Amino acid sequence: MKRDFLAITDFTTEGIKEVFQLAEEMKKKKIFPKPLEGKTVACIFHKPSLRTRISFEVGIGQLGGKSLYITEKEIELGKRESIYDTAKVLSRYVDMIMIRTFNHKDVQELAKHSSVPVINGLTDLLHPCQVLSDIFSVIEKKGKIENLTVSYLGDGNNVCNSWLNASTRFSFELRIGTARGTEPGKDIFENAQKTKLSKIVLTYDPNEAVKDADVVYTDVWASMGQKDLAEEKGKLLKDFQVNKKLLSLAKKDCLVMHCLPAERGREITDEVMDGPNSIVFDQAENRLHVQKGIMVKLLS
Repeated sequence: MKRDFLAITDFTTEGIKEVFQLAEEMKKKKIFPKPLEGKTVACIFHKPSLRTRISFEVGIGQLGGKSLYITEKEIELGKRESIYDTAKVLSRYVDMIMIRTFNHKDVQELAKHSSVPVINGLTDLLHPCQVLSDIFSVIEKKGKIENLTVSYLGDGNNVCNSWLNASTRFSFELRIGTARGTEPGKDIFENAQKTKLSKIVLTYDPNEAVKDADVVYTDVWASMGQKDLAEEKGKLLKDFQVNKKLLSLAKKDCLVMHCLPAERGREITDEVMDGPNSIVFDQAENRLHVQKGIMVKLLS
């Protein structure tokens, strides 16, 4: 039976741990699986990309496959032809689809009609590959994610929503520090609370969000496709900048994380991003290994 990875909640906790085990073994070069030998992955990009494109293309090659880089000029989902037709045609040509686009519902419809696995490389709603890689990075550094306090500061965007989804698979305290008007998705937030696996806190006080945190996480205040709101969100979120003063409230050995690209001097200062607590570039590297784990699992 064909499986997709559109959200962290598409995998069970055990399934995610299997992905992490695969990622760890591949990163340490203990195993060299080639499930994509002789196969092709269509990589659809409606948004510019550094980490997603390079990590997937390199990972697909290391798994023995070939990747096709497809832009919006080639595939305008639901415009030049229906998503149904696009899914049916691609399924006849390729063995897997990875898509980085805007509307999450478009990805859901693509997966519904595709007979090959579909991976969500990012939508405006969710960024599951990123947050799985983030959790893998935390476990790598701390030995666990369970019972830690993760402080997310800034816009309640796709990364924040994926952290909420992650809180339904692992037990930790998630504190979301944001401004009024920039909160995460209501349905995703309420679902995470209903699960009662993790403690979820929403606060408008950055100091409360960061106090004694094990992980301090931030992202750009205006995501791709929302740059027209950059000035407005900058005013709302200025007190949530991750700087030396705010970081002093967290645990001394806390991890500083950012999914990149960063707007240095806005949501995070150079001093913190390049400081001893930062694992920003470890996160970026781990996208490669975790995404390979996801692809191996979907094809197994």
